[in-house]
Amino acid sequence: MSDEMFDKGLKVRREVLGAEYVDGSLQNATDFMMAFQDITTRWCWGYAWTRPGLNRKTRSLINLGMLTALNRPAEIRMHVKGALKNGVTAEEIKEVLLQATVYCGIPAGLDAFKIANQVLLDEGVIEQRKQAAE
Repeated sequence: MSDEMFDKGLKVRREVLGAEYVDGSLQNATDFMMAFQDITTRWCWGYAWTRPGLNRKTRSLINLGMLTALNRPAEIRMHVKGALKNGVTAEEIKEVLLQATVYCGIPAGLDAFKIANQVLLDEGVIEQRKQAAE
């Protein structure tokens, strides 16, 4: 299964999503799921993510908008973490999600905001607001 496109994709995929996550996905894949792992690593990460036209930060921002439109919570969670590794700030994530909310609708935007908020809290990028004393 190893070739140049797969190897390039595997390198980028590990850098963006984390080696532990990627290696676990590959190790736990059945023969059935390995076909998906292969195509994802080759096409998504080896072909699209290694093209010179956009940097990783921009690709991460685009992905967050598209994943919000598609309402894919697990992918949003994973790509918020990846976006942080690619230098995207919490403020930039917020702006992309606001833009997506306007064009994709409140329910999709709300789901994306909730997921991104939890990831940003978990990663220590933002803090929970203190409630005013009553």
